[in-house]
Amino acid sequence: MQNSRRGALAALALGLLAAPAAAQVAPACPSGTLYLTIDTGWGREAERIAAILKRRDVRATLFVAHEPTHTGERSLGPGWAAFWRARAAEGHVFASHTDRHWYFRGDLAPGRVRYVSRTGEGEEALDQAAMCRELAAPVARLREAVPDAVVLPLWRAPGGITTPGAIRLGEACGLRHQGWTANGFLGDELPSDAHPNRALVARTLRSVRDGEVLVMHWGIRSRREPYAEVLEEVIAGLQARGFCFATLPPEGRR
Repeated sequence: MQNSRRGALAALALGLLAAPAAAQVAPACPSGTLYLTIDTGWGREAERIAAILKRRDVRATLFVAHEPTHTGERSLGPGWAAFWRARAAEGHVFASHTDRHWYFRGDLAPGRVRYVSRTGEGEEALDQAAMCRELAAPVARLREAVPDAVVLPLWRAPGGITTPGAIRLGEACGLRHQGWTANGFLGDELPSDAHPNRALVARTLRSVRDGEVLVMHWGIRSRREPYAEVLEEVIAGLQARGFCFATLPPEGRR
């Protein structure tokens, strides 16, 4: 009887010790977290891309600029208001991508940066006040349509092209510059003939690692093979590898 009691107590003790280990649950994101970011772009595949993100339960950080789109209206005009409201309702967050989507082409002097249109038809020297206006304008346009949009204190230069002066001016406006990681460049703006979708998919699924900041657009005018055609395959493949997606934190990621 005593031996039986000791055996039962031992079994109970072993059971209690084993219980926490048995109760442990595998992490939901065993491979880590990815941060999908979307720059404005031409917008031709915007609705298709948004549907994919909703279907795959992915929320992204949307960098907005007031760019021309396939509809003939600029991306933060009234015709796009419903689109941005829907994205905010789905849990996507926003940040500035500059208003005019021009390019930073060098520091002219302390506190001044050269800002040039993509066609070369316009140019301006931005000082501190002008830089803050340029970064604040797309957010103000967005809030006209989506007053409750979650806007992060981040910004991204068009093309990811910065200068030391532009970074400092942005920081003085209270905004930290957010680029993307090397493996996070999805390639949707590259020429289709040299970079077909199949190659882009293979590269992403092979190279992406935990913590990557991914970048794409709502459609690129010049690309003949729209990246939206393979976006769901890319997301599903990354999720199958054990990655989760999250919006950027307010301090951004490096």
